[in-house]
Amino acid sequence: MHAYHLSQWLIFFFIYSFIGWIWESCYVSARKRHWVNRGFLHGPMLPIYGSGAIVILVSTIGVREYPWLIFFFGLIAATALEYVTGAVMERMFHVRYWDYSNQKFNLNGYICVSSSLCWGVFSVLLVRVVHVPIERAVLDIPLIAADIAAMVLTVITSVDLTQSFNEAMDFKRVLVQLEESREQIRKLQEKVRAASEEKLEEYRQRSDELVGEYRQRADELVAEYKRRSEQLLEEHKRHTEEQAQKRKSYRKAYQERIRVQREQRRLQLEELVERAGLFMKDDLPDLKKAIGEELRKMGARTDRNYQHIASQLRRNPTASSKKFEDAFRELKDTFENMR
Repeated sequence: MHAYHLSQWLIFFFIYSFIGWIWESCYVSARKRHWVNRGFLHGPMLPIYGSGAIVILVSTIGVREYPWLIFFFGLIAATALEYVTGAVMERMFHVRYWDYSNQKFNLNGYICVSSSLCWGVFSVLLVRVVHVPIERAVLDIPLIAADIAAMVLTVITSVDLTQSFNEAMDFKRVLVQLEESREQIRKLQEKVRAASEEKLEEYRQRSDELVGEYRQRADELVAEYKRRSEQLLEEHKRHTEEQAQKRKSYRKAYQERIRVQREQRRLQLEELVERAGLFMKDDLPDLKKAIGEELRKMGARTDRNYQHIASQLRRNPTASSKKFEDAFRELKDTFENMR
Protein backbone atom coordinates (compact mmCIF):
# COMPACT_ATOMS: atom_id res chain seq x y z
CA MET A 1 0.00 0.00 0.00
CA HIS A 2 1.29 3.46 -0.88
CA ALA A 3 2.57 5.76 1.88
CA TYR A 4 -0.05 8.49 1.91
CA HIS A 5 0.34 12.14 2.80
CA LEU A 6 -1.81 13.54 5.62
CA SER A 7 -4.03 15.46 3.19
CA GLN A 8 -4.58 12.25 1.19
CA TRP A 9 -5.65 10.39 4.33
CA LEU A 10 -8.12 13.20 5.03
CA ILE A 11 -9.52 13.02 1.50
CA PHE A 12 -9.96 9.25 1.88
CA PHE A 13 -11.81 9.91 5.15
CA PHE A 14 -14.21 12.38 3.49
CA ILE A 15 -14.79 10.15 0.46
CA TYR A 16 -15.70 7.11 2.53
CA SER A 17 -17.79 9.23 4.91
CA PHE A 18 -19.77 10.38 1.87
CA ILE A 19 -20.12 6.84 0.51
CA GLY A 20 -21.27 5.64 3.93
CA TRP A 21 -23.84 8.45 4.05
CA ILE A 22 -25.22 7.40 0.64
CA TRP A 23 -25.49 3.77 1.75
CA GLU A 24 -27.08 4.50 5.13
CA SER A 25 -29.50 7.14 3.83
CA CYS A 26 -30.71 4.91 0.98
CA TYR A 27 -31.02 1.85 3.24
CA VAL A 28 -32.91 3.64 6.04
CA SER A 29 -35.07 5.58 3.56
CA ALA A 30 -36.09 2.33 1.88
CA ARG A 31 -37.08 0.85 5.26
CA LYS A 32 -38.94 3.96 6.42
CA ARG A 33 -40.47 4.58 2.98
CA HIS A 34 -39.52 8.26 3.02
CA TRP A 35 -36.24 10.14 2.59
CA VAL A 36 -34.00 10.20 5.69
CA ASN A 37 -30.88 12.37 5.81
CA ARG A 38 -29.03 9.85 7.94
CA GLY A 39 -26.31 10.65 10.42
CA PHE A 40 -25.13 12.83 13.28
CA LEU A 41 -24.06 15.70 11.00
CA HIS A 42 -26.23 17.91 8.79
CA GLY A 43 -24.04 17.45 5.73
CA PRO A 44 -23.80 14.34 3.51
CA MET A 45 -21.23 12.53 5.63
CA LEU A 46 -21.17 9.74 8.18
CA PRO A 47 -17.84 10.01 10.02
CA ILE A 48 -18.22 6.51 11.50
CA TYR A 49 -17.82 5.08 7.97
CA GLY A 50 -14.91 7.35 7.14
CA SER A 51 -13.21 6.48 10.42
CA GLY A 52 -13.98 2.80 9.87
CA ALA A 53 -12.46 2.89 6.40
CA ILE A 54 -9.28 4.56 7.69
CA VAL A 55 -9.00 2.08 10.57
CA ILE A 56 -9.47 -0.84 8.14
CA LEU A 57 -6.89 0.51 5.67
CA VAL A 58 -4.35 1.05 8.45
CA SER A 59 -4.97 -2.30 10.17
CA THR A 60 -4.67 -4.29 6.92
CA ILE A 61 -1.54 -2.64 5.50
CA GLY A 62 0.57 -5.74 6.07
CA VAL A 63 -2.01 -8.32 4.90
CA ARG A 64 -3.34 -6.69 1.75
CA GLU A 65 -2.71 -9.81 -0.34
CA TYR A 66 -4.66 -12.17 1.97
CA PRO A 67 -8.47 -11.77 1.82
CA TRP A 68 -9.20 -13.83 4.95
CA LEU A 69 -6.72 -11.81 7.00
CA ILE A 70 -8.23 -8.63 5.60
CA PHE A 71 -11.65 -9.91 6.68
CA PHE A 72 -10.45 -10.77 10.19
CA PHE A 73 -8.35 -7.67 10.90
CA GLY A 74 -10.94 -5.35 9.35
CA LEU A 75 -13.74 -6.97 11.35
CA ILE A 76 -11.85 -6.58 14.65
CA ALA A 77 -10.71 -2.99 14.01
CA ALA A 78 -14.05 -1.66 12.73
CA THR A 79 -16.07 -3.43 15.43
CA ALA A 80 -13.84 -1.98 18.15
CA LEU A 81 -14.22 1.48 16.64
CA GLU A 82 -18.02 1.13 16.47
CA TYR A 83 -18.26 0.00 20.11
CA VAL A 84 -16.03 2.78 21.45
CA THR A 85 -17.80 5.46 19.38
CA GLY A 86 -21.28 4.30 20.45
CA ALA A 87 -20.30 4.09 24.13
CA VAL A 88 -18.62 7.52 24.15
CA MET A 89 -21.52 9.24 22.37
CA GLU A 90 -24.08 7.75 24.75
CA ARG A 91 -21.95 8.75 27.74
CA MET A 92 -21.75 12.34 26.42
CA PHE A 93 -25.31 12.85 25.12
CA HIS A 94 -27.30 10.05 26.89
CA VAL A 95 -28.64 9.08 23.45
CA ARG A 96 -27.86 6.05 21.31
CA TYR A 97 -27.62 7.09 17.67
CA TRP A 98 -27.69 3.42 16.66
CA ASP A 99 -28.95 0.52 18.70
CA TYR A 100 -28.51 -3.21 18.05
CA SER A 101 -30.37 -4.27 21.20
CA ASN A 102 -33.00 -6.06 19.09
CA GLN A 103 -30.34 -7.99 17.15
CA LYS A 104 -29.13 -11.42 18.21
CA PHE A 105 -25.72 -11.73 19.87
CA ASN A 106 -25.29 -8.00 20.55
CA LEU A 107 -22.98 -6.44 23.12
CA ASN A 108 -24.68 -3.64 25.09
CA GLY A 109 -26.53 -2.66 21.93
CA TYR A 110 -23.41 -1.00 20.43
CA ILE A 111 -22.25 -3.91 18.26
CA CYS A 112 -23.64 -7.24 17.10
CA VAL A 113 -22.46 -10.27 15.16
CA SER A 114 -24.30 -9.39 11.94
CA SER A 115 -22.88 -5.86 11.95
CA SER A 116 -19.37 -7.15 12.62
CA LEU A 117 -19.63 -9.67 9.76
CA CYS A 118 -20.74 -6.83 7.49
CA TRP A 119 -17.66 -4.90 8.56
CA GLY A 120 -15.51 -7.90 7.62
CA VAL A 121 -17.08 -8.19 4.17
CA PHE A 122 -16.84 -4.44 3.74
CA SER A 123 -13.14 -4.62 4.63
CA VAL A 124 -12.43 -7.12 1.82
CA LEU A 125 -14.46 -5.11 -0.71
CA LEU A 126 -12.81 -1.89 0.43
CA VAL A 127 -9.20 -3.07 0.27
CA ARG A 128 -9.41 -5.32 -2.80
CA VAL A 129 -12.05 -3.52 -4.92
CA VAL A 130 -13.30 -0.10 -3.87
CA HIS A 131 -10.07 1.46 -2.67
CA VAL A 132 -8.08 0.58 -5.79
CA PRO A 133 -9.64 3.16 -8.17
CA ILE A 134 -10.16 5.69 -5.37
CA GLU A 135 -6.52 5.40 -4.37
CA ARG A 136 -5.45 5.92 -7.97
CA ALA A 137 -7.69 8.97 -8.37
CA VAL A 138 -6.52 10.61 -5.13
CA LEU A 139 -2.84 9.97 -5.89
CA ASP A 140 -3.32 11.62 -9.30
CA ILE A 141 -4.38 14.86 -7.59
CA PRO A 142 -1.46 17.30 -7.21
CA LEU A 143 -0.35 17.45 -3.60
CA ILE A 144 -0.98 21.19 -3.23
CA ALA A 145 -4.52 20.74 -4.60
CA ALA A 146 -5.03 17.84 -2.21
CA ASP A 147 -3.85 20.02 0.69
CA ILE A 148 -6.29 22.80 -0.24
CA ALA A 149 -9.21 20.36 -0.72
CA ALA A 150 -8.47 18.63 2.58
CA MET A 151 -8.26 21.97 4.41
CA VAL A 152 -11.56 23.26 2.94
CA LEU A 153 -13.39 20.01 3.68
CA THR A 154 -11.95 19.95 7.20
CA VAL A 155 -13.18 23.49 7.91
CA ILE A 156 -16.68 22.74 6.54
CA THR A 157 -16.90 19.50 8.51
CA SER A 158 -15.65 21.19 11.68
CA VAL A 159 -18.39 23.83 11.43
CA ASP A 160 -21.00 21.13 10.84
CA LEU A 161 -19.61 19.04 13.70
CA THR A 162 -19.70 22.02 16.08
CA GLN A 163 -23.31 22.80 15.21
CA SER A 164 -24.36 19.15 15.48
CA PHE A 165 -22.54 18.81 18.81
CA ASN A 166 -24.34 21.87 20.21
CA GLU A 167 -27.68 20.47 19.01
CA ALA A 168 -26.93 17.14 20.66
CA MET A 169 -26.13 18.95 23.92
CA ASP A 170 -29.42 20.88 23.59
CA PHE A 171 -31.13 17.52 23.09
CA LYS A 172 -29.53 16.23 26.28
CA ARG A 173 -30.59 19.31 28.27
CA VAL A 174 -34.18 19.02 27.06
CA LEU A 175 -34.27 15.33 28.01
CA VAL A 176 -33.02 16.22 31.50
CA GLN A 177 -35.61 19.02 31.84
CA LEU A 178 -38.40 16.82 30.55
CA GLU A 179 -37.46 14.01 32.93
CA GLU A 180 -37.41 16.50 35.84
CA SER A 181 -40.87 17.78 34.81
CA ARG A 182 -42.20 14.24 34.62
CA GLU A 183 -40.79 13.52 38.09
CA GLN A 184 -42.36 16.71 39.47
CA ILE A 185 -45.72 15.75 37.99
CA ARG A 186 -45.46 12.27 39.50
CA LYS A 187 -44.76 13.79 42.92
CA LEU A 188 -47.71 16.19 42.60
CA GLN A 189 -49.99 13.37 41.53
CA GLU A 190 -48.87 11.27 44.50
CA LYS A 191 -49.50 14.24 46.81
CA VAL A 192 -53.00 14.72 45.41
CA ARG A 193 -53.73 11.01 45.71
CA ALA A 194 -52.42 10.85 49.28
CA ALA A 195 -54.39 13.94 50.34
CA SER A 196 -57.58 12.61 48.77
CA GLU A 197 -57.22 9.20 50.37
CA GLU A 198 -56.44 10.75 53.76
CA LYS A 199 -59.53 12.96 53.73
CA LEU A 200 -61.70 10.19 52.39
CA GLU A 201 -60.55 7.85 55.16
CA GLU A 202 -61.17 10.58 57.76
CA TYR A 203 -64.65 11.13 56.37
CA ARG A 204 -65.40 7.42 56.45
CA GLN A 205 -64.21 7.08 60.03
CA ARG A 206 -66.24 10.06 61.21
CA SER A 207 -69.31 8.83 59.34
CA ASP A 208 -68.97 5.41 60.97
CA GLU A 209 -68.68 7.08 64.37
CA LEU A 210 -71.79 9.18 63.79
CA VAL A 211 -73.78 6.22 62.52
CA GLY A 212 -72.69 4.19 65.53
CA GLU A 213 -73.64 6.97 67.93
CA TYR A 214 -76.98 7.37 66.21
CA ARG A 215 -77.76 3.66 66.39
CA GLN A 216 -76.73 3.48 70.02
CA ARG A 217 -78.89 6.46 70.96
CA ALA A 218 -81.81 5.12 68.95
CA ASP A 219 -81.52 1.76 70.73
CA GLU A 220 -81.45 3.53 74.08
CA LEU A 221 -84.57 5.53 73.19
CA VAL A 222 -86.38 2.44 71.98
CA ALA A 223 -85.45 0.54 75.16
CA GLU A 224 -86.54 3.45 77.30
CA TYR A 225 -89.77 3.71 75.34
CA LYS A 226 -90.47 0.00 75.80
CA ARG A 227 -89.74 0.22 79.51
CA ARG A 228 -91.96 3.24 79.92
CA SER A 229 -94.68 1.66 77.83
CA GLU A 230 -94.74 -1.35 80.13
CA GLN A 231 -95.04 0.96 83.10
CA LEU A 232 -97.87 2.77 81.39
CA LEU A 233 -99.62 -0.48 80.64
CA GLU A 234 -99.44 -1.46 84.30
CA GLU A 235 -100.83 1.88 85.33
CA HIS A 236 -103.44 1.61 82.63
CA LYS A 237 -104.95 -1.33 84.37
CA ARG A 238 -105.62 0.90 87.32
CA HIS A 239 -106.37 4.13 85.59
CA THR A 240 -107.66 3.21 82.13
CA GLU A 241 -108.73 6.47 80.64
CA GLU A 242 -106.30 8.75 82.43
CA GLN A 243 -103.28 6.58 81.83
CA ALA A 244 -104.20 5.86 78.21
CA GLN A 245 -104.03 9.59 77.54
CA LYS A 246 -100.73 9.85 79.35
CA ARG A 247 -99.31 6.94 77.36
CA LYS A 248 -100.37 8.57 74.11
CA SER A 249 -98.78 11.86 75.12
CA TYR A 250 -95.60 10.16 76.26
CA ARG A 251 -95.37 8.18 73.05
CA LYS A 252 -95.67 11.36 71.03
CA ALA A 253 -93.04 13.02 73.15
CA TYR A 254 -90.58 10.20 72.65
CA GLN A 255 -91.32 10.00 68.96
CA GLU A 256 -90.56 13.68 68.74
CA ARG A 257 -87.31 13.16 70.62
CA ILE A 258 -86.31 10.37 68.22
CA ARG A 259 -87.16 12.60 65.28
CA VAL A 260 -85.06 15.42 66.73
CA GLN A 261 -82.16 13.05 67.34
CA ARG A 262 -82.33 11.77 63.76
CA GLU A 263 -82.42 15.33 62.43
CA GLN A 264 -79.39 16.27 64.51
CA ARG A 265 -77.39 13.30 63.21
CA ARG A 266 -78.41 14.06 59.62
CA LEU A 267 -77.25 17.67 59.99
CA GLN A 268 -73.95 16.51 61.47
CA LEU A 269 -73.38 14.14 58.53
CA GLU A 270 -74.23 16.90 56.04
CA GLU A 271 -71.81 19.26 57.79
CA LEU A 272 -69.04 16.64 57.60
CA VAL A 273 -69.69 16.06 53.89
CA GLU A 274 -69.71 19.83 53.31
CA ARG A 275 -66.35 20.18 55.07
CA ALA A 276 -64.89 17.38 52.97
CA GLY A 277 -66.22 19.13 49.85
CA LEU A 278 -64.59 22.41 50.92
CA PHE A 279 -61.28 20.61 51.23
CA MET A 280 -61.68 19.19 47.74
CA LYS A 281 -62.52 22.70 46.45
CA ASP A 282 -59.86 24.65 48.33
CA ASP A 283 -56.86 22.31 48.57
CA LEU A 284 -56.88 19.70 45.82
CA PRO A 285 -57.51 22.14 42.94
CA ASP A 286 -54.31 23.99 43.92
CA LEU A 287 -52.34 20.78 43.53
CA LYS A 288 -54.11 19.92 40.29
CA LYS A 289 -53.43 23.45 39.05
CA ALA A 290 -49.73 22.90 39.72
CA ILE A 291 -49.88 19.73 37.61
CA GLY A 292 -51.60 21.61 34.82
CA GLU A 293 -48.93 24.32 34.98
CA GLU A 294 -46.17 21.72 34.56
CA LEU A 295 -47.98 20.19 31.59
CA ARG A 296 -48.45 23.65 30.05
CA LYS A 297 -44.75 24.38 30.38
CA MET A 298 -43.90 21.09 28.71
CA GLY A 299 -46.33 21.75 25.87
CA ALA A 300 -45.01 25.29 25.36
CA ARG A 301 -41.47 24.18 24.58
CA THR A 302 -41.47 24.98 20.86
CA ASP A 303 -38.26 27.02 20.78
CA ARG A 304 -35.07 26.46 18.83
CA ASN A 305 -34.00 23.55 21.07
CA TYR A 306 -37.06 21.54 20.05
CA GLN A 307 -36.42 22.29 16.39
CA HIS A 308 -32.90 20.93 16.81
CA ILE A 309 -34.27 17.84 18.52
CA ALA A 310 -36.71 17.25 15.66
CA SER A 311 -33.80 17.48 13.21
CA GLN A 312 -31.73 15.02 15.28
CA LEU A 313 -34.60 12.53 15.47
CA ARG A 314 -35.32 12.76 11.74
CA ARG A 315 -31.69 12.02 10.92
CA ASN A 316 -31.50 9.17 13.45
CA PRO A 317 -34.89 7.36 13.47
CA THR A 318 -33.45 4.34 15.30
CA ALA A 319 -31.95 6.39 18.14
CA SER A 320 -32.87 5.56 21.74
CA SER A 321 -32.03 6.58 25.33
CA LYS A 322 -31.68 4.12 28.18
CA LYS A 323 -31.28 6.72 30.97
CA PHE A 324 -34.24 8.88 29.88
CA GLU A 325 -36.33 6.17 28.24
CA ASP A 326 -39.78 7.61 29.05
CA ALA A 327 -38.86 11.20 28.20
CA PHE A 328 -37.16 10.16 24.96
CA ARG A 329 -40.17 8.07 23.89
CA GLU A 330 -42.51 10.99 24.65
CA LEU A 331 -40.42 13.37 22.52
CA LYS A 332 -40.15 10.87 19.70
CA ASP A 333 -43.91 10.19 19.66
CA THR A 334 -44.61 13.94 19.76
CA PHE A 335 -42.49 14.73 16.72
CA GLU A 336 -43.75 11.71 14.78
CA ASN A 337 -47.35 12.86 15.33
CA MET A 338 -46.42 16.38 14.16
CA ARG A 339 -45.36 15.15 10.70
